[in-house]
Amino acid sequence: MRLKPEQLDRFQRDGFLTLPGLFSAKEVALMRARLPRLFAERVPENFREKASDVVRTAMGLHLRDDVYARVVRHPRLVDPAMQILGDDRLYVQQAKVNAKEAFTGEQWQWHYDFATHHHEDGVKKPLALNLHIFLDEVTEFNGPLIFIRGSHRNGPAPTALDLVSTSYPLWTVGNDTVARLVAEGGMEAPKGPPGTALIFGDIMVHGSPANMSPHPRSIFSLILNPVGNAQTRFKRPDHQHHRDFTPVTPLGDDCLAMESAAA
Repeated sequence: MRLKPEQLDRFQRDGFLTLPGLFSAKEVALMRARLPRLFAERVPENFREKASDVVRTAMGLHLRDDVYARVVRHPRLVDPAMQILGDDRLYVQQAKVNAKEAFTGEQWQWHYDFATHHHEDGVKKPLALNLHIFLDEVTEFNGPLIFIRGSHRNGPAPTALDLVSTSYPLWTVGNDTVARLVAEGGMEAPKGPPGTALIFGDIMVHGSPANMSPHPRSIFSLILNPVGNAQTRFKRPDHQHHRDFTPVTPLGDDCLAMESAAA
């Protein structure tokens, strides 16, 4: 799969790209079916919310489940990433599902991913791409991601480490900086049914509010990073930044259909 020139232009301009209907209902159902077992595991890869103990983030999924081992090599994710970066040597930096349970799902503060990748993992350049698949319908009510359009254009914004707001430590962007960036570019919250995909870059400022609705919101997230930009510091465990720098080889476009038939 290759992105069209107008899609590439929109990505460069806004810092993110929405791809409606990239994955079918059957493909999403296969991914969703694996989550109850994965979420039930009491393992370090599953980060749980402070108050409710429900899973907030389940990491390392491609090493824990055969379906997600295929998803991280799906050409509808890998090929656009290679096209945007002009590099066919990308490794799986992180593979997870971010979940916001109905009524209890915690916020994600304003942040951009490179701050963590740089400070914690010693990644030199903000080249990594985040590739999302909506596993539930994402609406304005159940904690959608909110992007600040164009916030990637002037390089990394100032950040500070927040250890107290939620159950997950995060390098966050301060309110004054957020207000300035919003005044310059405005905000947008992509929404859509299951199977919608998102692509955004490593210095794109984003966040998401708590889920106060009765509707859960789960999103699969794959981060691909060029092998030449791999981490140089190994402070965090493997599931937060994988240490296998083997380049991803895309599978066939029917790889999830094949898995479904085998299941």
